[in-house]
Amino acid sequence: MATASPLIEVYGAPRERGRSYGEAARDRVKIGIGHYAEQLAESGLKGEGIVRLVERFLPRIEAFDATYVPEMRGIAEGAGVAFEDIVLLNARTEILKLATKWVEEKDPDGCTALVAMPGITADGKLIHAQNWDWKVECAAASVVLKIHRDDGPDILTFTEAGALARAGFNSAGIAVTGNYLQCERDYTQVGVPLALIRRKVLQQSHLALAMGAVCGTPKSASNNIIVSQAEGVAIDFECAPDESFQVHPEDGLLVHANHWRSPVALAKLRDTGVAGTPCSLYRDLRVRDLMAPHKGKVTRETVKAALFDDYQTPWSVCRPPRKSLDNMLSATVAMIVMIPAGGFMEVAMLPALDRTFTRYTLGMDIAQKEVG
Repeated sequence: MATASPLIEVYGAPRERGRSYGEAARDRVKIGIGHYAEQLAESGLKGEGIVRLVERFLPRIEAFDATYVPEMRGIAEGAGVAFEDIVLLNARTEILKLATKWVEEKDPDGCTALVAMPGITADGKLIHAQNWDWKVECAAASVVLKIHRDDGPDILTFTEAGALARAGFNSAGIAVTGNYLQCERDYTQVGVPLALIRRKVLQQSHLALAMGAVCGTPKSASNNIIVSQAEGVAIDFECAPDESFQVHPEDGLLVHANHWRSPVALAKLRDTGVAGTPCSLYRDLRVRDLMAPHKGKVTRETVKAALFDDYQTPWSVCRPPRKSLDNMLSATVAMIVMIPAGGFMEVAMLPALDRTFTRYTLGMDIAQKEVG
């Protein structure tokens, strides 16, 4: 049986809540640092090399949001680890790739995400969900973080311990998930780490500002970021480092895996990731097909059933632990199902092995509408 991710609640100013977070998540933070340090060492990057890479990102981070560095310093103090290691956890996609820049990446950080719009759900509430595919070790290094804020909406996010955000929603009903993408423009500039962009989304009271944080922020790498709002808007942003492209729901359903779908994007750039994640080409098709017969009566259980799909296992929507193409043990680490209008998310760890969900709740500032 997989162990549920612990809930950590933090309050106060950035450094204060960072210390509380680091103290509460100390063991899981150290697990995460350990397996990423090991992966970097295999690429020849250790100690001072990691520090130098971290230093490349710090000016971008500080310019993006001045509170993030104090919060990360607080996490480091609370967990008893080096500040650079916390930055590594928040920029791990970028640093891992830069450390192996000339090595072809096979079967990287995956994910299948979906949004069911209010018009197709049984109770009229938007459902935003995701399977997170990555290293098996991350199941023991993840937490659910609840941030009580005085300067904006409260936040509930499922994330790797020590990171500021991954998938989640806030008390204004804004939700976010992210999926891996690649193109030939990646790592030609130093941008804001993707985890911090997701955190910025979750800090916003207004959907326009949340979407602006995605499409208006320079990045180092491509990523697919879905932003939704509980009262009925969802847009998928396929992001290159210097440009973003939109994918909208079709017939009330938005599904995305790990290949570019926007016709405009495909006319302007080259998808360099699909060769490493060819299962992406049918994962989103499978989820669409499984959801289609239920439009108008979609529930959380409908969404979960689609994301549990084991067609072509182990290269399936719900991935059991298996060796990836570069010999890394990977899996669907977590299934996250969010109902922002209801103020809760449900998370199953290693769902191909254990279908047990844990519910985490957040007090909401938006009106909760009951549809009879």
